[in-house]
Amino acid sequence: MSRGSKKNHARAATAGARRGGVSAPGSGNRSAGLSDRWMVFGACVFLAAITWIVFGQTLRHQFVNLDDGAYVFKNAQVARGLTFEGIVWAFTQAHADNWHPLTWISHMLDCQLHGLNPGGHHFTNVLLHTVTAILLFLVLRQMTGSFWRSAFVAAVFAIHPLRVESVAWVAERKDVLSGLFFMLTVWAYVRYVREQSPARYGLVLLLFALGLMSKPMLVTLPLVLLLLDYWPLNRMALGGDSGNKQFPISRLILEKLPLFGLVAASCALTLFAQKVALQPLEIISIQVRTGNALISCVAYIGQMFWPSGLAAFYPFAIQEVVASKVLLSLTLLILISTVVFLLRHRRYLVTGWLWYLIMLGPVIGILQVGSQARADRYTYLPQIGLSILVTWAAVDLCVRWRHRRLFLGVLSMIILAALIFAARTQASYWKDSESLWRLARSRTTDNVMAELNLGEALYKSGRTSEAIGHFERALEINSNQASVHSSLGVALLEMGQSRRALIHLQKAIEIYPKSSDAHYNLGNAFLQTGRASEALAHYQKALEITPDDTETLNNMAWILATWPEALTRDGTKAVELAERADFLTRGASPVISATLGAAYAEAGRFEDAKKAAERALQLALAEGNEARAASIRKQLEFYQAGRAFRDRRSLR
Repeated sequence: MSRGSKKNHARAATAGARRGGVSAPGSGNRSAGLSDRWMVFGACVFLAAITWIVFGQTLRHQFVNLDDGAYVFKNAQVARGLTFEGIVWAFTQAHADNWHPLTWISHMLDCQLHGLNPGGHHFTNVLLHTVTAILLFLVLRQMTGSFWRSAFVAAVFAIHPLRVESVAWVAERKDVLSGLFFMLTVWAYVRYVREQSPARYGLVLLLFALGLMSKPMLVTLPLVLLLLDYWPLNRMALGGDSGNKQFPISRLILEKLPLFGLVAASCALTLFAQKVALQPLEIISIQVRTGNALISCVAYIGQMFWPSGLAAFYPFAIQEVVASKVLLSLTLLILISTVVFLLRHRRYLVTGWLWYLIMLGPVIGILQVGSQARADRYTYLPQIGLSILVTWAAVDLCVRWRHRRLFLGVLSMIILAALIFAARTQASYWKDSESLWRLARSRTTDNVMAELNLGEALYKSGRTSEAIGHFERALEINSNQASVHSSLGVALLEMGQSRRALIHLQKAIEIYPKSSDAHYNLGNAFLQTGRASEALAHYQKALEITPDDTETLNNMAWILATWPEALTRDGTKAVELAERADFLTRGASPVISATLGAAYAEAGRFEDAKKAAERALQLALAEGNEARAASIRKQLEFYQAGRAFRDRRSLR
């Protein structure tokens, strides 16, 4: 390239993208086209390979106690697979404070194919992420005409450590699924730009709607399409030459009104679904939220370049939102924005920077949901904008260098190798709940969520005393956490400290009366102390909140079927509850099948009782649980003798 003015160099730097437009690159002779196709194929294989090098290990990982239960293995509608009732439920219920029916259906399909084997669920996440990374490369290359830069951006997207939370966490299926539809929508939009027709625009609308039904964070996508109109599609009439037809910005906005209509509908549904989870301004003021948003925006940028100290949960600490941090963050963001504005003739700077800021908008914390300050998963799609900005800028900065290809190639390989190592290490911590929360506890301070979930993991593994220590530490940090009181109550009950247990369980309900888990746990506590009527009352409240909780259905049915006091028993109601639990678990639970047998016996249906008990016995033997099998044999003897079973034991 001959020397010239800066203006000429800037013009040259964007020429490739303008020539490429939305036309397929590589329009040379046949051999050149063949070579180009092989290069594209090779890049796709490379992207798939590095993605699986990082995330293939997750196929051996377990579920973790961070929403995986609510989303999959404790969710009866999901766990029983793909059913018509389940599909209706997915579209009509706002479970776990979210309305994303397509995500629920994808989890149901996984349960249909893999059951509750976590490896199958992890496989789907990795597969979706792999396809999304490949689509990012193909679409970006098609829009810009740049092979290597598009490949590098897609590679960084595929293996950056900030992706780990989205891919290695089963419950974050909504990220990888919505990411796939995001890319498909952009691809469909590029097709529409190339040759406009109602059918092609209809495909854009359909894919966008599917994306919103996967995760509503995609509400900013129409604005991203406007940015793509600016660069690299160059459809926006702002002067200058372009190979594409240009339009006034008002026309481009009008073109996207149907998309904004879908956005409005999605926002309404999301606000309705999250009305309980939204933090009121009385707890976190708008000033604090704004300050945290500015700090988080800068923190994500820092983690992009130096992804260390990543954790599954960053607690929102109001005392950390200090004026100095807020002002420093605001200054840095203004500085970057100013540089982007001054260098706006390099249009990729504007698109990349605004892509990042706009896509972060819905999750930056102004509408605060939950108690996290920020989350790695929130960068899943926004960081693409920063990657585009940095990659294109790096190439432009080296445009006069004699050996720039070699330098940039070596630098790219070093960066990707470092990211692979860091991401593999980060992903390894997601192997189980204990590993995940020990890491979060070591990388953050005063983390109630880490203490709580680590305690629950230890309790599940039989280390109750250790678990109690973490629950008590969580209460030292924040004594108003209902979940901590509930979990501590259960652990204390296990240790035989029923009086202390009841105090904490009742405190949990006092703090949050709509906690089905707290009502269920308190019901168990009353049952273990022989107070059946009080147990039934709390089980009933738990069912009012979560109607299809199979454990609550089972325990309530067991009391109604087997409690020695006649005034407590109700065979008809017991059968109704037990049949519902058995239906939701597809008859695959030995405990619920045994309860169903006891309910049939109480209702006088002894033939049905024997069949249910025999099924329960076979299931227990298949599990290798001899103690449970022996208990079921004892029950079966009662039914064979035409007698109902009576048992004061609470939980089996």
